[in-house]
Amino acid sequence: MSAPRQSAAPAAGPAPAGPVLTGQPATGQPATGQPATGQPATGQPATGQPAGARQAGGWWRRGGAKWTVRLGTLAVFFIAWQVYASHVSALLLVPPSAIGAELSHMISSGELGSAALESLEVLFMGFGIALLAGVPLGLVWARYKVVDWAIQPFVSAIFSTPLIAVVPLYVLWFGYGVVAKVAIVGSFAFFPVLLNTYQGAVSVDPMYRDVVKVFKASEWQTWRHVVLPSCVPFIVAGINVALGHALTGLIISEFYTNAAGLGGIVLNAGTNFQTARMFVPIIVIMALGITLMSGTRWLKRRLAPWAERGK
Repeated sequence: MSAPRQSAAPAAGPAPAGPVLTGQPATGQPATGQPATGQPATGQPATGQPAGARQAGGWWRRGGAKWTVRLGTLAVFFIAWQVYASHVSALLLVPPSAIGAELSHMISSGELGSAALESLEVLFMGFGIALLAGVPLGLVWARYKVVDWAIQPFVSAIFSTPLIAVVPLYVLWFGYGVVAKVAIVGSFAFFPVLLNTYQGAVSVDPMYRDVVKVFKASEWQTWRHVVLPSCVPFIVAGINVALGHALTGLIISEFYTNAAGLGGIVLNAGTNFQTARMFVPIIVIMALGITLMSGTRWLKRRLAPWAERGK
């Protein structure tokens, strides 16, 4: 016998007048398996804003607001300077336009370049000596109690003394040449590096030391994996401060010695009442300081990214 045949489906009646119930909410759009957004399905959540507006908002949050405020402030400052300087004596203040013209002249003549190179040579030599001496001595100072007992009085006494007061002694001991300038710059930059390195080494969280003791780490392993990484943000902060001190020491050294370099231009221009010429090396020194300190912030982000988290 053949298998029983299934009953035929009942014939569909006339379509109902109301909306058809399909088991899914009515969206007014073809069913696509995506929630209704009022926009074409693109796989992206609806934001209610055009893509260009979203990109502009992202740029604003990523730093556009900061740079807009900075550039706007600089523009207002220079405009106010230009307007005010045009109403006072040129011996007291010159407008930025006059400084720009003098800057162009000094660059084209090569005078500014040679002076800047001479100053940079002294700056980097003195700062390098301060860095090479300050970091190791700071670590040794933090490690050995006997070193702390020995040098603490000297560090306190010298650091509390205005270093400009001993600059004539440097000139007396080392003469008027490059050696005296390097010694002055190194002295100005040395103590920020030394003190920040020492502070970083003694400020290690005791919990970290206890952990490495539990794992029976050697002293070298403790310093390499715990103490030195903890010191890095302090050392970079000390470098940042030391750069400002080194630039101060550089100009002072060029005032007190043979009046060469950028400091020599400032001194000679001030003596001859050449105000626009005097401003040029000052602006160059400011730009140099901003560049170097921005470099130290970049170095800190590279060497100690954990110190920048949450900022």
